[in-house]
Formats: sequence, structure tokens, C-alpha cells
Amino acid sequence: MATAEPYPSPPASPKASDVDPVLRNALRYTISAKEYKTLHEYLITRSPKALRNRAPPPARVSSILTTGDDHHAATIRASLRVFIASQTGLQIWDLITTQLWGRGKAQTVLFRFFTRLRSNILGKDAAPFRQRNPRIARSLTSRLAPAAGASLAGFALGVYPSDQLRLTIAIYVATRAAEFTYNALENEGWFANKPRWWGSWMLMPLATGQLLHAFVFDRECFPKAYGDFILSHTPNYLQRRPQSYPSALPWPDPNTIVDSLAEISRLHWPPFTSPILFPSNPNPLPSSLVSISPITSPAHPSIPHLSCALLHPSTPSCSKTLLTYTLTAFPSLAKFFTLVFALFSLPRYKAFLSNPSKELNGLSKRVLKMTVFIMMAIGTSWASICLFANTFPRNFLSTQRWFLGGFLGGLWAFLDRQTGRASFLYSVRLSIDSAWKVGKKRGWWRAVKGGDLAVFVVALGVINAVYEGDPGAVQGGLVRKGLGILRGEGWTDRAEREGKESLSDKSKDS
Repeated sequence: MATAEPYPSPPASPKASDVDPVLRNALRYTISAKEYKTLHEYLITRSPKALRNRAPPPARVSSILTTGDDHHAATIRASLRVFIASQTGLQIWDLITTQLWGRGKAQTVLFRFFTRLRSNILGKDAAPFRQRNPRIARSLTSRLAPAAGASLAGFALGVYPSDQLRLTIAIYVATRAAEFTYNALENEGWFANKPRWWGSWMLMPLATGQLLHAFVFDRECFPKAYGDFILSHTPNYLQRRPQSYPSALPWPDPNTIVDSLAEISRLHWPPFTSPILFPSNPNPLPSSLVSISPITSPAHPSIPHLSCALLHPSTPSCSKTLLTYTLTAFPSLAKFFTLVFALFSLPRYKAFLSNPSKELNGLSKRVLKMTVFIMMAIGTSWASICLFANTFPRNFLSTQRWFLGGFLGGLWAFLDRQTGRASFLYSVRLSIDSAWKVGKKRGWWRAVKGGDLAVFVVALGVINAVYEGDPGAVQGGLVRKGLGILRGEGWTDRAEREGKESLSDKSKDS
């Protein structure tokens, strides 16, 4: 009687010769065995059952694709993918230039039409028309008439199906219109006697106040990337799962911690009852906050407030926690902004080569100012929770104090007031978008159909009017040249041509 093998061999895999050679070569030049295994693991296994049953297992595909000339197949695969990616990119670029940029011709046509109409109405032959219709004549012969008429091309934005895209574009153009209008008024001397501390940094406290409040209570109305950045640079206030903590036990994630802080606000900031001092207390936490028990249960017994026990359970001192945060967050933020500003400085490489010490000194100052500003803005916003808990009565501004905390954090924008306008306006645009969504969610206002298009058209008209009256007030040479193309003037910068320059282009903050 033959004895069975203690370790039987697996069934033989099908040989590559058993597979149709055309199919085998098509597979080899399309996908590797490792790539198919990853595809099978993450996509095919989650597909409908009929597709899963028909798809071959990774082992069979590996036996088919494995040959003695894998390097040759990998080279062909890479070449084909580069070709397909290049062709796709060219097709997308052709679509952008023909379908999207082509719509800018509408503004060119309207601008030229209203310019010629204005010229004709100002002629001698149109004198009877001006006498019969004085108001219409004054409107059509205004210097700003072509610019305002050309802005009607902005209604072409309505062809975009994405509401969020239209809203984002409308907010961006509206804030730029407000910025250019301010520049024009400043160039005319309206703010000649403004105090030295006056500037766009004053918008930052309002924006950060609204954003922090939305982050805590209306996170679905808050920009996700902005929130991820804040959470990733809050090492001391949001407690991460310890490495020694058992994996089988639950631990609240950062979003759960923020939701719990919102619930603490609604409960009017209850005090902290330490299970260490009162082990017989069956309910040391409100029923809606049981999820944070892994953090608050071992918290220091001398902590008086539940919010402090959640944010810094191992340290009873709120000021020491803020100091530890600054020492921990500074290196990572400094590395991040060094990389960002270095990338933005690449177009100015000639200035770095001609005077490296001066340019590096300026780059270092910008990195340092932005790092301290963002670090202290985030740290102050979190530390204000402890400050208000120890200062305010429990029922005083129980939920509104989040706005006040963000406002205090935004005051640190004063450090970067000279060169931080772009960052401030970016935060303002995010705040406007967030506030609009919060208002719709809570029923404060309702969306008007086509309202984003109306805002876009009006803002475009304002930008055209400002550019017509004072080209230098429009910040950025590329923006001015883009307006020149839309108006049919070509790739030209009127501010340079007329010898004018914006105050903002001289690196002066407004």
C-alpha cells in the first residue's frame, strides 16, 4: 500500500503554450502579473459576481505572463502607456483650446460691438438720436459702456453643469473684482491717510472665525483639504491612538474628537469628573460623549473642564500644552512652507543666480513669517477653547465662542501683512463658499436660480471697468494680458504700455 505524501504538491498550472499566443502576447504587452494581482485584489473582487467568476485568478495570469523575456514586454508596455497618455493629453488640450477658450471670443465680439456702437452714436449723424433719447445715449456713450457690455459674455458660464464649479468661479471673480476696485481707489488717493496697520490682513480674523465654527458644527460645508491640513498639523490637541493601545479596543478618530467638542459646546461646557478620583461614579461622561472615554478616563485628575481633559488629558496646564504645540508643530510647518515657496520661486531662478544671498534672505523671511502665522493661528484657535472655558461662564456664548476663537487665531495674520494678501484672499474665498453652504443648510437663505451667473457677470463687468479706467489697478501682468486678449487687444499689458503700475505689483499690501 502506497503511503500518501505528507506535503502534496499543488495542481500543475496551465502552461503558457496551452493559451492562444495572440491572447498571451496581448496580455503581456498590456499588464504585468503584479499589476493584475493588484487589480484583482482592489477592483475585480469588488465587482459583480458574474465578472468575478469569469475573471481568471492571479496565479493563472502569472503562469501565462511569466516568460524568459519579461524585460522586452515591460519596455513595450511602458512605450504604449506613454503614447496613450500623450495622445490623451493632446486631445484634452485641443478640447480646452477649442471649446473652452474659444468661448472667450464672445467677450471680444461684444467689446468691439459696443465700442463701435459708442463711436457711431458720438458721430454727427447720430445727433438726432442723442436728442430724442438722451438717457440711452448717455449710457451707450459712456466710456465704460464697452466694458460693461462685454461682461454679458459671462453668461456663457451657464453651460457648465457643475454647480460647485460655477460657484467657485463666481466667488473667485467677485473677490478679484473687489480687490481691483480697492487698488483703483487707492491709486486715486482715497486711502492716503490710512494707518500703517491697515491692510487686507484684517479680513483674516473674520474668515478664520467663520471657518473654525463651520469646521466644528458644519463640517460638510467646510473645505476638506483645509480641514485635513489643520488636523495634520495639530499634534498635541488631537490625541492619536497610542501604539501600545490594544487594537481590539475602540479609539476616537480626529473627526470624532471634533464632533465631541461640538457636543460639549451644546451641553454648555460641563466640568470634568475624573474616574480616578470618583471610581464609584457609574456615569462620569454624558451619554452622548461615551466615545471619548478612552481619552478622558485616564486624564489628569486636576483638570477642571471636560474640554481640557479631551484636548490635553496628560497635562493639566493649558499654557504648557500651547508651548509644547508650538515646539512640535514648527519644524513640520517650516519644512512644508519651505518646499511651497521654493517651488513658487523657480520662475525667478535668474534673480537667485544673480544675487543669491538677497533672494535666499527674502525667501527665508517669507517662510518664517508664514510658518509662525499659521502655527500660531492654529494653536491660538485650539488654546482659546481652554481660555474661554476658564474665563467665561458655562452658558455664555456656548457655541459662538468658536467663532471668537478663530477670530483670535486670525489676528496672527498681522505678521505676514506685507506679503500675505494672496493667502488672506484665498481664505476669504473659502469662507464665503463655506458660509453660503452653511446658510443654505440652516435655511438662512435660499439659492436663486442663475444667481452665480449674475454675480459672475457683474464681477466681470467691474473688472473690465477697472481695467478700462486704471489698468495698473488690475494685479498681475498675466491677468492684464488675458483681459487684453478677451477685449481683442492682443497679448499686451496696457499698464506697461501706458507706464502705469499697480501698488500691489510693487509688493505693497493694501
